[in-house]
Amino acid sequence: MEGEMRQKVSELPDTAGVIPRAVRHIFDILEARKADYSMKVTFLELYNEDITDLLALEDQSRFPEDRQKRHITLMEDGKGGAVIRGLEEIVVYTPRDIYSLLERGSARRRTADTALNKQSSRSHAVFSINIHVKETTVGNEELMKCGRMNLVDLAGSENIARSGVREGRAREAGEMNKSLLTLGRVITALVEHSVHVPYRDSKLTRLLRESLGGKAKTCIIATVSPSVHSLEETLVTLDYASRAKSIRNKPEPNQKTCKSVMLKDIYQEMERMKQDVKAAREKNGIYIPHERFVLDEAEKKSMREKMEHLELSLEKQNKEVEKFQGLYLAEQERRLDFENQNKDLKVNLESWKGKFLDFQEAHCRTNMLLREKDFIISNLLCSENSILERAKDMRNNLENASGDITVLLNKLERQAKTEAANEGLLSSFRDELDHSLRILHDRVVGSVCEHLKLLESTNEQTKSYFLAKTESANQLERRIEKAKNMYVSGVQCMKELADTLRQQSIIDAEQMRLSISTHATTVDNFLATMISEAEQILDDVLKSTSELKELLAFSAELQQTGLKRSLTSAQAMSKTSIDFFKNIRIHVARLIKLMEQNQIERSSKLLEFENEFKEICVKDEQAAMNKIAAILSGLTAKKTTMVR
Repeated sequence: MEGEMRQKVSELPDTAGVIPRAVRHIFDILEARKADYSMKVTFLELYNEDITDLLALEDQSRFPEDRQKRHITLMEDGKGGAVIRGLEEIVVYTPRDIYSLLERGSARRRTADTALNKQSSRSHAVFSINIHVKETTVGNEELMKCGRMNLVDLAGSENIARSGVREGRAREAGEMNKSLLTLGRVITALVEHSVHVPYRDSKLTRLLRESLGGKAKTCIIATVSPSVHSLEETLVTLDYASRAKSIRNKPEPNQKTCKSVMLKDIYQEMERMKQDVKAAREKNGIYIPHERFVLDEAEKKSMREKMEHLELSLEKQNKEVEKFQGLYLAEQERRLDFENQNKDLKVNLESWKGKFLDFQEAHCRTNMLLREKDFIISNLLCSENSILERAKDMRNNLENASGDITVLLNKLERQAKTEAANEGLLSSFRDELDHSLRILHDRVVGSVCEHLKLLESTNEQTKSYFLAKTESANQLERRIEKAKNMYVSGVQCMKELADTLRQQSIIDAEQMRLSISTHATTVDNFLATMISEAEQILDDVLKSTSELKELLAFSAELQQTGLKRSLTSAQAMSKTSIDFFKNIRIHVARLIKLMEQNQIERSSKLLEFENEFKEICVKDEQAAMNKIAAILSGLTAKKTTMVR
């Protein structure tokens, strides 16, 4: 609201507040209009619900107890506004004068250092500007237009726990919060159009009464913070401002008064003040002017006359009161007499009322008896008709029930026949199944025996084949051994012939050697070829025999596995078929048992139904007979009573 106010040549600094900018704007407008004006300012502080004038000169007495505190009172002007008596108004001519006064007043304001603010204001401040502007009309009559502007610096609400204030500072914070809460209640009451608005709960709301729902234009500036730590305070402030924005004021134009009237009022006030100063200076025993003393004496005399007149009227009223008391006592006696008579009449009336009530009760009883008799007769007739109808219905029901019973018995006979036929079919089906299963079992057993015989014959054939093959192989081996033996004996003979021939002749020996060598080589080649062919034949025979053995063994294994699988499948089929037919037998037995139980239950239910039906018929007949007898007895009794 204040900011920095030191001017640079003729411009305000960027840090200037709302008050200096508003003052500068007002002076610019007045100078642009070239108006003849006068301006007065006041600056007050509201601290702990006490008003202090920040522009008043301090009393420079030596001792503090001798310094007199200027008394300031807050009053109402009778039109809904507030008037502050004892507040010093200072005339200003330039913006610098106002800036200097603002600096002087702000220096005297109460501030303190808290955990949240190094220079926290501990009070509310109101800076008021009163302007009188002279205007001229057509008839050269001078008029004065009066305007007022209040610039209020509200102290912020404070959280005592966060600000860390103690003792006296905590009391200051409490008073500030109290005044702001009162202001919030006033705003809420104005927004909700409440009947009572609590202006008087705080001096702050009394000072701002014109701005809150009054005749003035009001602007509220809410200060918020972008910090997360101040989120709660920001939300509360925004809520406060939004509610204040909903207030609807009724502004009126500034008052216009004649210059002569204003001058006359000012001259009268000056004369009154001069007389007060003169009387106080002379100290004649009366510290007020003589004219004011005369006026006071005249007022006292008029008051005495009024008192005397009131005393006379009071005496007259006392006499009238005594008269009225006598009349009241007489009226009280008459009232007592009337009350006694009234009591007697009430007693008689109560006795007559009792008799009348007895007659009324007897009349009601007779009416009730007649109505009961009529009701009984009508009920008897209705009951006769209902009995006849019920008997007819019962007869029809009996006929229908007998027909249903015959139909039910026929159905039971048919069911028994169908069950007997089903049992025969089941037994025949069972026998056929047993016969077919036996045939199947015999066929499976025969096929298994045939397979076993085939296996045995194949085994015997393979054994004989293997034996023949082994004999032929043995014969070949014997022949080869004989050839080898012959070869060995031939070689020995040849060696012997060679030795003998050597001895006969060397020439013949050489010839013979050549021939023998050629024969020996040929014989060796022949024998070698024979041996290799014999070995190949033996190898081929052995390979063929081994392959035949493997094939026969593999075929035998395949046949055995096939036979085993066929046996297992045949056994499984026989088991499943046997189990299936066993389950069929079990289910058939259960069905037969259930059918027998159902037959037994149905027969028992039919017997119970027959017994219950007979009992119900007997009871209904007895009840009908009893009702008919009662009706007849009642009719006879009625007839006898009517005859009597």
